[in-house]
Amino acid sequence: MLPGLRGRWSAKSLRQRLTYFYTGLLVVLLLLATVTVQQLMRQDLERSLEADLADTYAQFVTLSPELKLELEDGTGAGNSGLAEARSRFPSSVLQIDPVVPRSQTQDLSADWATARAEGGEQALLDWVKKQTGALRLRPVGIDPAEPLTLSQDELRQLLESPSRQILINRSVRPQFSDPEPMRVLVALTPLPLQLTADAPPQDMLTITYVGRSLSNMNRTLARLQIIMLGLLLVGSFLAAFGAFALSGLALRPLYAVRRAAESIDSNNLTARVPMPHSNDEVQALAVAFNRMLERLEESFETQRRFTSDASHELRTPVTAIGGHATYLLRRTELDQQQRESVAIIQRESERMTDLIGSLLQLARSDGGVLTMRLQPVFAQIFLHEIVRELSPLADAENAVLRVSGQDTAFEADPDRLRQVLNNLITNALKAGAKHIDLRSEVPKPGYVRLSVRDNGPGIAPDQLEKLFDRFYRLEDSRSRDRGGAGLGLSIARSIVEAHKGRIWLESQAGQGTQAYVELPIGNIPTLDEEDIP
Repeated sequence: MLPGLRGRWSAKSLRQRLTYFYTGLLVVLLLLATVTVQQLMRQDLERSLEADLADTYAQFVTLSPELKLELEDGTGAGNSGLAEARSRFPSSVLQIDPVVPRSQTQDLSADWATARAEGGEQALLDWVKKQTGALRLRPVGIDPAEPLTLSQDELRQLLESPSRQILINRSVRPQFSDPEPMRVLVALTPLPLQLTADAPPQDMLTITYVGRSLSNMNRTLARLQIIMLGLLLVGSFLAAFGAFALSGLALRPLYAVRRAAESIDSNNLTARVPMPHSNDEVQALAVAFNRMLERLEESFETQRRFTSDASHELRTPVTAIGGHATYLLRRTELDQQQRESVAIIQRESERMTDLIGSLLQLARSDGGVLTMRLQPVFAQIFLHEIVRELSPLADAENAVLRVSGQDTAFEADPDRLRQVLNNLITNALKAGAKHIDLRSEVPKPGYVRLSVRDNGPGIAPDQLEKLFDRFYRLEDSRSRDRGGAGLGLSIARSIVEAHKGRIWLESQAGQGTQAYVELPIGNIPTLDEEDIP
């Protein structure tokens, strides 16, 4: 017994060591994920803060004419307008450094271009820094003894920035407080300034600073990091314990399912994977596999049955019609009108032969590989085109086609979808309907619904779903001389499902029939109200 015990203990110890190893690896990965998440959240918070800074800056520029920012005698001592700005933007710090360009431009672009061409960049930078220090308005929310200033590189970036804006981080000393980190938007922009209280405002180029504290964001991120680390460590411990305790029990039925699934192919679709009675994910996986196999088996059987029935029902009579039409054209004497009629019969038989070939190919693809040429379709225009196309057929049946509802654009293959609607309308005409309404509406966001409603004899509720079965026909209203071989609605469902939509019928005997086609709108751009001129 000792060797057996030793072997079991060795296996158990190895399992423990592997558990510890993968648990440690998981902890490292989770810590890396925590750092990544923290960085992403920091970036999101910084983007939000930068958006707030940009919004504050835009509001400040918009309100600057009302603030009446003042330079007393050009010395920069005036501050009545900035005091009002402080009340408007209590969470931000503001600083304005006027600059007098050497040229007539209001963004120093000409001065900077000239300086770069003549090699005088450093002189221009020194001149701008000296001038801003001399004309600076008293800062708002910042200790006047320690105003915001730009380094040579930052000033260069500001002058070279296409937007004339940069973002910097600074340790700023607010008034009557200790220094704290801030995110600062620096913009080179003209603002209306008054040289004296009585003088009219003049646009003067300024370096404007708008800052917001980062202390709250840093504290939030620090607390969040502690919470996430604690949760991840607890989760890692629980995951290690659960993996050690349950891995052996959970993997045994999964191995059995895998072996059974690997042994099944198209030649033995009647086989099924064993289903453990464990009421967990493994059992759900086995149930899903078996349902998939059932659908595959049914699909293969339907394909074989359809190929045989379609060949018998369609190919033989169409071939006979085409052969007799060809014989009449070649071997008999026909007048011009008769020859034209027989030629039409020949062309239509050829078209039907091609259609039968397409249907057989559709059946072999099992309804999953239809090629859709999607393009924008406008519901009301599309329905009116169908009405114009089928009006002669409706007039021959003394029926009326009408269009109503809400116009909307959606993405679809118009030729395939026209085949669906034509089938629904011709079915209604064959059933004896005299009033057929075509309607489009938006039942829920992201979807469009097309409906065909008629006042025909109706269909019994127990037969509605059977109508979509291939070769199924209603004997009372759609006999072989009036209807087809029972393929129309089946083809219609295949087309609609290829559009990722659904089709269904609603009817009561003696109360008409309603056919609905619901499709996703798809990738159709929409106009917001602001975009509408």
